Amino acid sequence: MIKKKLFIDGAWVDGCEGKTFTSVNPSNGEVIAEIAEAGIADVRTAVAAAKRSFYETREWRDMDSQARGDMLLKIADKIEEYGDELARLDAADMGKPLREAACDVDDAVHCFRYYASLIKTPHGGCYDVNTGFGEMHSYTVHEPVGVCAEITPWNYPLLMGVWKLAPSLAAGNSVVFKPATVCVLSCIRLFEIFEECGMPKGSVNLVMGPGGVIGDELAANPDVDMITFTGSTEVGQSIMRQAATNVKKIGLELGGKSPNVIFADADLEGAVEWAMVGIFLNQGEICSAGSRILVEESIHDAFVKRLVERANAITIGNPLDDPDMGAMVSESHMNKVLAYIEKGKAEGATLACGGERYTEGECAKGYFLRPTVFDNCTSDMTIVKEEIFGPVVTVQTFKTEKEAIDMANDTPYGLAGAVFTGDGSRALRVIKEIRAGITWINCYNPAFNEAPWGGYKMSGIGRELGVHGLEEYQEIKQININLHPGVLGWYEH
Repeated sequence: MIKKKLFIDGAWVDGCEGKTFTSVNPSNGEVIAEIAEAGIADVRTAVAAAKRSFYETREWRDMDSQARGDMLLKIADKIEEYGDELARLDAADMGKPLREAACDVDDAVHCFRYYASLIKTPHGGCYDVNTGFGEMHSYTVHEPVGVCAEITPWNYPLLMGVWKLAPSLAAGNSVVFKPATVCVLSCIRLFEIFEECGMPKGSVNLVMGPGGVIGDELAANPDVDMITFTGSTEVGQSIMRQAATNVKKIGLELGGKSPNVIFADADLEGAVEWAMVGIFLNQGEICSAGSRILVEESIHDAFVKRLVERANAITIGNPLDDPDMGAMVSESHMNKVLAYIEKGKAEGATLACGGERYTEGECAKGYFLRPTVFDNCTSDMTIVKEEIFGPVVTVQTFKTEKEAIDMANDTPYGLAGAVFTGDGSRALRVIKEIRAGITWINCYNPAFNEAPWGGYKMSGIGRELGVHGLEEYQEIKQININLHPGVLGWYEH
């Protein structure tokens, strides 16, 4: 069995308590690797190493932007070189189809390259200020925050890690990184790449283990200057409470229950295909999933008929064989989704397709679900209100544009949303009214390194990716220079 360790202060080490956990292949239930589990003492050691790296040795922090950018490019090249291996690790460890994992790797490569280039662009600004205290020159600079703790989810193990690591390292921070316990292998391989590329000692640290222990310690630790988290709203709220003890900077990308609004004048086949991308990509284990389809009443029957036909045709199987849909991440998560399905049936929704575990052939030992469509749903149903995080979509109807907007916004979340229509004016009117941070017109789920990602309301705080993603990991310092030093004459005596 493969055994993997923590990476702290430039060395691979076992956890101080000697505990381990296992990584399980969700397509067959087999153990892939044994992983060292960090205790609180290990987390504190990692934080101390990052603090020392940032405030004392300062090798990464003080490296000029050209050299730092060159290092990020070197990391990107290595990710590309080991791309097939990384994709297979995510497919085996998390359950996503191999081609989707390969896309994640490609995005990770370009994310590092994007931030390598971005740190060479101008930033800050100069300001024309008043002369009440004499003639002054006022300007700002962007500085790294310091020690950044980063906690990532299991649904995009490598890519979500890179979304945080690339901009934070580009800014010159030192990092303590904690991936989701259920999927760690590609993240471990990434830190092996960091070591191979020669990242300075203590600048990148990897701790693994239960979120309730490690996450709480990172959030409350006074030597952590910033904490970022991607995951459930409930855990995000807990991190906010812990971080409040020393008012550290936070970034939260949380849950969603996103609307996908389909008007009657939309291209039917295109809307169905994109709706499938919105909910069945990554087995529906996506925070931005278009899990609430709102379709105009006049095309409801035609739309649902075609959606069900296409959903029933989806291939399911071993992720390494590259089917349309792979396995759910774990048995416990599969059972959680199945419980939501039973809840939907009990509350009166019409099960149009799916709704059961998939056990054909070699899938019998794995955690597979059929793509599931619930029709005739109402806004008070649990499956309409709560994030399911699986291949389960609800269908509701509307008659008017206003009704569609009201239904779209009838959620405490505000991560994503989409509008499908052939009317450009309507598309812009509706998308403007949807209270969400990431929106699409006549498509669903594309994401770009250049554009900010994040939500409104209970879907989080802050933005990842783009220029905003770099600025999240920076502090803005104002500098004011007196151009005529000497006595001001403010006091008469």
